[in-house]
Amino acid sequence: MIHDVDRAYIAGIIDGEGHIECVRRKEKRKGKKGYYYSNNMRICIRVQMTDKSVLLWMREVIGMGTVRKRNRSPSIKAHWKDSWVYSIRFREAYKLCCLIWPFAHVKLDKVQQVIEHYSTEILDNKVVDLKMYKENKLAQQNNL
Repeated sequence: MIHDVDRAYIAGIIDGEGHIECVRRKEKRKGKKGYYYSNNMRICIRVQMTDKSVLLWMREVIGMGTVRKRNRSPSIKAHWKDSWVYSIRFREAYKLCCLIWPFAHVKLDKVQQVIEHYSTEILDNKVVDLKMYKENKLAQQNNL
């Protein structure tokens, strides 16, 4: 369980330094019968900063996401600091949005948009609980 102080601090970091992407895009995909276009929702939360320790702390507290070094192009001045990116996507981003929702201010509309997207999916029974799926699969195997 994450303490409210940590949740508020993470919400502040995302409000100040973060970016929440919740966009529907057409993507070209390859299927059995060739290429087709699908209309997918792209959900991602990113925080970019030069202080790697803060991003590692966020990943440790949240328990999800990745931290990677952002490659600089050669044209960027050599004396600039390296930057790091924390990113979290899709359902993990939904879980993070549920954690920070009471504390978000600047990006509250995007946080609510992510929550509403997955909440409607859950109500339509489109999301499968992995634990229940495994239990049902074991029960089916035991009955055979």
